Amino acid sequence: MRLDRFLTGQNIATRKEAKELAKAGLITLNGAVVKDSSVNIDPAADSVAVRGIPVHYREHLYIMLNKPGGVVCATEDKRHRTVLDLLPEPLQRRGLFPAGRLDIDTEGFVLITDDGDFAHKMLSPKCHVPKTYQAVLEHGISGEETERFCSGLILSDGTRCLPAQLSVLREGDAPLVETVLYEGKFHQVKRMFEAVGNRVVSLKRIKIGMLPLDPKLRPGEAREIMHKECLQILGSNSGKK
Repeated sequence: MRLDRFLTGQNIATRKEAKELAKAGLITLNGAVVKDSSVNIDPAADSVAVRGIPVHYREHLYIMLNKPGGVVCATEDKRHRTVLDLLPEPLQRRGLFPAGRLDIDTEGFVLITDDGDFAHKMLSPKCHVPKTYQAVLEHGISGEETERFCSGLILSDGTRCLPAQLSVLREGDAPLVETVLYEGKFHQVKRMFEAVGNRVVSLKRIKIGMLPLDPKLRPGEAREIMHKECLQILGSNSGKK
């Protein structure tokens, strides 16, 4: 890989900036100053530093974002802010995209990455990676309605859903429930509650696989996900088929 491409991919510098840094003697390769930014390197074996600061190679980037309402899960949009617009500069990188979507008014855990294979495994219906949501409902849920969720209810258009988990966290005027889905149909959570005669007032995704949304992240904040946390996402298949 060319050195300038490496630095661009790690969000250190543009190719033009890399060329200027090299000419100024501010880039070292394995401890030696390199003045040609087009030189080929082995990202996995070679040591690169810019202004004395080591650049650690990451082939892909995985980001947890706590999405606020009013933001769309897209790479670009002419009318609304996107999840990519919320990323701080250290986490910005070419090729990033949201792995899956939340409605504009839905909050919570959105995974952003540039790893298409990982996203495919996370979203594939064959893998059944669970997604956990908390919803405030218009009114309470009955035991019979909970059973319909657990047995796989049918939506108003005839679509049959996979069995889902549903539990009541809070009763009263603003009942709070938690549901775990093993698929990702369009507006599925809202449509499932509509199918049992209820309405979602607010919705938040709190977990993907076995990786929960970091409680330290305020709405609009993001942080990098480590390798062991990625395993919590893909390694969480609970055997649902």
